[in-house]
Amino acid sequence: MTSDLSFWPTPRAAYVHVPFCRHRCGYCNFSVVAGRDDLVGRFLAAIDRELSLLERPEIDTLFIGGGTPTHLPVAELSKLLELMRQRFRFAEDMEWSVEANPEDIHCEKLDLLAEYGVNRISLGVQSFQSEKLQLLERGHRQGEAMQAIEWSAEKIENVSIDLIFAAPGERITGWHKDLKTAFELPIKHLSAYALTFEKGTSFWSRRMHGKMTGLDENTELEMFQLTRQMARDQGFNHYEISNFAVAGYESQHNIRYWQGRGWYASGPGAARFAEGRREVNHRSTTSYLNRIENGQSPTAESESITPLQYARERAAFGIRMLSGIDLTQLSVETEIDLWATCDSAITRSLEMNLIERIGDRLRLTEKGILFADTVASDFLS
Repeated sequence: MTSDLSFWPTPRAAYVHVPFCRHRCGYCNFSVVAGRDDLVGRFLAAIDRELSLLERPEIDTLFIGGGTPTHLPVAELSKLLELMRQRFRFAEDMEWSVEANPEDIHCEKLDLLAEYGVNRISLGVQSFQSEKLQLLERGHRQGEAMQAIEWSAEKIENVSIDLIFAAPGERITGWHKDLKTAFELPIKHLSAYALTFEKGTSFWSRRMHGKMTGLDENTELEMFQLTRQMARDQGFNHYEISNFAVAGYESQHNIRYWQGRGWYASGPGAARFAEGRREVNHRSTTSYLNRIENGQSPTAESESITPLQYARERAAFGIRMLSGIDLTQLSVETEIDLWATCDSAITRSLEMNLIERIGDRLRLTEKGILFADTVASDFLS
């Protein structure tokens, strides 16, 4: 079955990774380069060459992330946006997202994004408090973040922001202030993530040497529950563990990931899933550029997955969405009887009151929302 390409969903989502940043934040583990703007021209040429292999597919969602896409100067950003139009066919009402940092936002770039049809902007705010921003090594301050959101909303209706909670030394009162400020601004979507210490980052190294300590689990949990409560009070739907949105403004691109629908991905470190294969490009920007320029594949890792793996993964990622999964429909689409295959995982989660069954649909309970990773990993094993 894995050789039958008709079995696998045709991707209708695309991700393009732009690695350039002003600097690397201490918690960041993405493929990022700082102080190498001399590579931008080569990068644009390489992205064009990589995307040319796709034969201009039609897509429903396009996400340009990074790094910081808006770090590019106006002329180069314009070239990147034009490349997207040349290398993809856009479906009607396509969701086009671009990540941005507050310090890069100004009228000329916003006008450019809007002119090309970008209809969703995702701002890496992380916090509105000066001390916390400094700890997180962010390059903006409260006023810049608030102004960036206001300016963005004037040009692009769907404004999403990222916030980080459970930073070292953070208190509930401080997180409450961040949320209060966020919900007073014209945003449609909020992604809220607990700070994690990723191997290879300076934060990881500092923690290993006893120079930085994370918050305790109970405080982190209290912050998460506060986020849910305040989001609900402001009319935001909690639709995935870390994501909240005004109705109709959920991230359609990320939903494609969680539903395992397949996606194209280009750029350094970009990970894609198409035709039953998972592939990841070289993380090093220079390695990526050199390979493209020498006519070699930028792929560093490639793995074919079985229909059984695919079915289990769709169940595992899908259960993180608060609406749950229709396991019977998933079984039809994947040609795997997931009720039988995942019987022990389902039984355990039901007995522990982590999930509930409503007809053919399984979804997390209030308790299960707090243990979503446990539920998801059980579906994979």
